[in-house]
Amino acid sequence: MKAAVIESVGRAVVAEVPDPTPGPREVVVEVAACGLCGTDLHILQGEFAPKLPIVPGHEFAGEVVAVGTQVTELSTGDRVAVDPSLYCYECRYCRSGHNNLCERWAAIGVTTAGGAAQFAVAPVANCVKLPEHVRTQDAALVEPLSCAVRGYDVLQSRLGAHVLIYGSGTMGLMMLELAKRTGAASVDMVDLNQQRLSTAQLLGVSSSATNADELDRPQGWDLVIDATGNSAAIQDGLNRVAKAGTFLQFGVADYATRVTIDPYRIYNQEITITGSMAVLHSFERAAELFATGVLDPDIFISDRMPLTSYPQALEQFASGVGRKIVVVP
Repeated sequence: MKAAVIESVGRAVVAEVPDPTPGPREVVVEVAACGLCGTDLHILQGEFAPKLPIVPGHEFAGEVVAVGTQVTELSTGDRVAVDPSLYCYECRYCRSGHNNLCERWAAIGVTTAGGAAQFAVAPVANCVKLPEHVRTQDAALVEPLSCAVRGYDVLQSRLGAHVLIYGSGTMGLMMLELAKRTGAASVDMVDLNQQRLSTAQLLGVSSSATNADELDRPQGWDLVIDATGNSAAIQDGLNRVAKAGTFLQFGVADYATRVTIDPYRIYNQEITITGSMAVLHSFERAAELFATGVLDPDIFISDRMPLTSYPQALEQFASGVGRKIVVVP
């Protein structure tokens, strides 16, 4: 079968690889679409993945075409979205309910072969069946949405909060949609990319700007979310949190990224700084939200490119052109 392969740092190709076969409690999914994510760029840079080469792709959906000998929950022909998370269920973090912090954390498309291919293997427990009205090619959005749902689980946000989001890419826009549905009094957005801000405006952001100084909230925001991983955005956002407010580090930064905090201000103004890592008990809820139409796939997915163009799709994604880019085998 054809698959995208990150062969070495900075090099991605499309190559022939062996067809996968399912283990006893696994299924083989014929991939309908696989989304690109900032994590894929980190893997390309040599971060996250324990070793290369790797078939990337942790945001994917498709049709079950083979099942393992002990699988009874799914049948061939079922359409599924796949949670890429692979946990050991044995370490102290798994035992305490923090599986996303697993000491042996792994993920399909990050540490094992993923969905940027014609076929992919997944544990049956990681597959969520799609309702009839959901298009399989759109369901690659379920995984990033599940990360956004996890972010809001961490926040435990209250009604009437004023929210500021840095970054109007896919994840920032998803956080915008969830903020609107969790009772935010206002949701503002900052991004240097005016084209992406235009999408935020289409989705009903309260106000948007290329610099937070242009927004009218001198007292700060109750909730500030970084969805960029960019040090300048993070630093600016930390300084915009209102008294008793919360800063959420949601965007994935490079390992070397550093910012400065003001410990006295954090103490004196009771500011909370927290993070949200990947998926935790949120994939099924994201699938249900997606089925209700919480996201418009035609707005969120800007480009559908053939799998054979995966290296070019990565380049386009890295350049900031478009929103969610998916590859279609």
